[in-house]
Amino acid sequence: MIEEEVSNQAIPLTHPQSVNNLSPRRRIGILGGSFNPPHYGHLLIAEQVGCQLELDEVWLMPTATPPHAETKTTIAARHRLEMVRLAIDSNPLFKIQTIETDRGGINFTVDTLTTLQEWHPEAEFYFIIGTDSANDLHTWRDIDRLVKLVNFVGVQRPGEFPYEGDYPILWIDSPTVDFSSSSIRMRCFLEQSIRYQVPDAVRYYIDAHGLYRDSHKWGSLPW
Repeated sequence: MIEEEVSNQAIPLTHPQSVNNLSPRRRIGILGGSFNPPHYGHLLIAEQVGCQLELDEVWLMPTATPPHAETKTTIAARHRLEMVRLAIDSNPLFKIQTIETDRGGINFTVDTLTTLQEWHPEAEFYFIIGTDSANDLHTWRDIDRLVKLVNFVGVQRPGEFPYEGDYPILWIDSPTVDFSSSSIRMRCFLEQSIRYQVPDAVRYYIDAHGLYRDSHKWGSLPW
């Protein structure tokens, strides 16, 4: 975990009370994912949810090992954390939540949200998902308990099937862009431009560290 001071400070695992001093009924959005890498599609969704629901903050929460994508390979958490920090630096609405990367391994959302509720009992959490995740909610661990811990917020992205589940979800209308982290990784591997798909600071970081360029490191092409 990188410990440098940044304006969009991380919310650490060990001293949760020292960061936010949450006021009663503070409304917090959470956008989880591998962020491998973070791109403008992530930021657009987080901004729209935060503004339309008048949230106090939106936390971007990188996962250590995705529990619902067993075959997905990600780069080291330290790179993904730093890219998220760089991506959100100019937006005071956004913060980075590092609980899952601090813990490492597979983290289930119900366990993460149980801990966050214990740390911040007066906060109201809004967990942001796409339609693909919404349709898979029945496979999530302890989903019946999870729906009592959070408000699910749905954003339909291009190419996704309509929601067909029964769990309560608050859907918002948001502009969308057809970006994906996998397509950006492919473009990096092929040495194609990713300008205007990721923030410039993220693009410079990818270039500086040679990320997504070495297929041997992945064992296959990185998408």
